[in-house]
Amino acid sequence: MRNLFIKNDIQKQWLNNLYKKEAEFKSRSAKTDEQAKFPKENIQELVNMGYTSLTLTKEFGGEGLRVYDMVLLQETIASFDAATGLSIGWHLGTVGELYEKRLWSGDRLNFFAKKVLDGALVNRAVSEAQTGSPTRGGRPGTTAVRENGRWIINGRKNFTTMSPALTYFLTSAWIEEKEAIGFFLLHKDTEGLSIEETWDVISMRGTESHDLLLDNVNADDSMLVEINDGPRGNKINGWVLHIPACYLGIAQAARDYAIQFANEHSPNSIKGTISELPNVQRLLGEIELDLMRARHFIYNVAEAYDDEERRPLIANELGAVKHTVTNSAISIVDKAMRVAGAKSLQRSNPLQRYYRDVRAGLHNPPMDDMTIQKLALAAIEQGKKKSESLG
Repeated sequence: MRNLFIKNDIQKQWLNNLYKKEAEFKSRSAKTDEQAKFPKENIQELVNMGYTSLTLTKEFGGEGLRVYDMVLLQETIASFDAATGLSIGWHLGTVGELYEKRLWSGDRLNFFAKKVLDGALVNRAVSEAQTGSPTRGGRPGTTAVRENGRWIINGRKNFTTMSPALTYFLTSAWIEEKEAIGFFLLHKDTEGLSIEETWDVISMRGTESHDLLLDNVNADDSMLVEINDGPRGNKINGWVLHIPACYLGIAQAARDYAIQFANEHSPNSIKGTISELPNVQRLLGEIELDLMRARHFIYNVAEAYDDEERRPLIANELGAVKHTVTNSAISIVDKAMRVAGAKSLQRSNPLQRYYRDVRAGLHNPPMDDMTIQKLALAAIEQGKKKSESLG
C-alpha cells in the first residue's frame, strides 16, 4: 500500500537506503525498550547516511526534502523502530521549519546549517510541568533575565526527546523585559545545562525524554535566535506531520505482524490457518481499511502543505490528521492483538510494545480536545458568515 505514495526517484533512493537498515533497527528494538536506552546506534547510522540533513534546504547545503518526503521516510523508519522514528522526527521537523520559514537571521542560519551538515542534532525544549503542552499558550516558567549584557537562564524542561544525543537544545524562556517568549540555541556543553534522567514510562521508553535543567545558564545575544509574541501552535507548520507519520509506521508494523501470524498460525482445531476464519478476516479487513484512510489523509494534507497556494487552507487539517492517524493507529494495533490473541501479551511479542508505544501519540501535540474544538469553532464561524451573506 505504501508504494502507492512514492512519487519520484529521490524518494525511492532514500527508501532503499532505509530498507537496508531494517533488519538492524528491528533487531535492536526489544533491547531498546526493555532497557529504556536511547537507540544511539540507529541514530548514528542515520547521521552517517546524511539522513539528518535531508530537510535542510538546498540553498544551505541540504537535500531540500519537503514535508511529503519526510512523512514517507519517517513512517518507514518508525515501522522498524518507534523510538528511532519519533526521536529523529523531531530533529527533521525542527530543521525543516527553521529553514523553510527562515525563522532566524541569515548569519545564524548559515552557522547552524554547517553544524547540521556535520551531524549536529537539535530539538526544541519547550514542555514544562506547570504549563502543560506549549501549544495551549502557557507562559514558560523558564526565564531569561538580562544582566551585564548577557542572558541568565533558569528553569526546567520536561519531555526533552533524544536528550542523550542532542547537540543543541532550542530552549524557550520568558523574557519579561520584552513580554515575549524567546528561544535560545544552547549547546549541550553549555555551563549550567544538565540532563536529569527522569524518563520512567511504559511508552516510547527508548526516546529518553528526560528533563533539561538550566541553572544560571549564561548566554550571549547570538544565542537568542527567536522571539515569539504568541503561541507557536497557532501558526501553520506542516513539519509537525512527522508525529502522526511515526504512529502510522507503528500501525503498519502491527498490521504486518498480524498478517504473518494469521497466515502461519494453524491450531489443530481447524484445517488450514486462522487466515481462513471469517472473524479473523473481518479484523484484517478493518485494519486494511483503517490504514488506507489514515494514509490517504496524511499524504494528501502533506501534499497540500507543500503547495504554497493551498497551504493557507489547511490550518485545521494538520491537527485533524494527527487526531485521525493516531487514533486509527491505536485501533489498528488493538485489532492486530485480537488476531494474535493472548500471544500478543507475551513480553517477547512485539505487539505489546507497539501497543504501549502507539498510546504515546495521544500525548503529543496537538491534543485531541484542541483539534476538535478548533474544528467546531471554524464550522460555527463559517456558518455565521454564510448567514450574514444571505441576510
